[in-house]
Amino acid sequence: MPRDTYIGFDSAWTNKPSAPGAICAVSMEGGKVAEFHEPRLATFEQALDFIDAVKSLDGATLVALDQPTIVPNLTSMRPVERVAASVISWLGGGVQPANRGKVGMFCDASPIWTFLRALDAAELPEQARIATTGLHLIEVFPALALPSFNPEFFGRLAAPRYNPARRKTFRPADWERVSNAAANEFMRFGADLAVHWCTREALRTKPVKADQDRLDAMLCLLVALRWRLMPRQKSMMLGCLDDGYMVFPASDAVRERILIAADRVGISAR
Repeated sequence: MPRDTYIGFDSAWTNKPSAPGAICAVSMEGGKVAEFHEPRLATFEQALDFIDAVKSLDGATLVALDQPTIVPNLTSMRPVERVAASVISWLGGGVQPANRGKVGMFCDASPIWTFLRALDAAELPEQARIATTGLHLIEVFPALALPSFNPEFFGRLAAPRYNPARRKTFRPADWERVSNAAANEFMRFGADLAVHWCTREALRTKPVKADQDRLDAMLCLLVALRWRLMPRQKSMMLGCLDDGYMVFPASDAVRERILIAADRVGISAR
């Protein structure tokens, strides 16, 4: 029976060995979890090695990457980020703009482009939903996923403050809530070891930034699982393959707000 693999990668956008991203994976056979690789810190190079080691040999592999992958604009932000920023700012968060002027992140010499070339994955999100073989990639944004994972995170200034690097705004209770929300989502897919990992994280009393990177990798993984294993209307693709896009889960309330913002900016949301 073919084995499909789902990978979540929070890249951290740059390639600093002292501040790597994190990566994790789940493999499924016959609709059941066959293997769980808990999140580990990883540079772009280490992520490539990880993906090569865990990717499916006879099924499909989907990598959900928390970093812009299509950045044609030289300045400002992509249209997809204008929509995301509108919603995220209402929730009480922020969106970092992506443009080719950001040295080390999206300039021609940035590690993301070397990573994408080496990965050599198909980046066709709709095709990735139904593919039975091959390596596939989607761009995801965990901050847009959280309001659909837990309705308590959807509302004016309701975004959870779970980044421990931001000491003035970090809330230990939000760390617990995000970890538990992830655990509840993994329960949908029968991923017991992933559930256990998340519930253990919920009890962490003094998380650090590396812990958040690992948790965000798990959120990316959940977006990948939802994209392929749940009905299409439970997720959205915002933007396009020419100017940039994002894939994320969408509750009815999130979908409604995204559609209004997308119409205002004039980009696709479906």
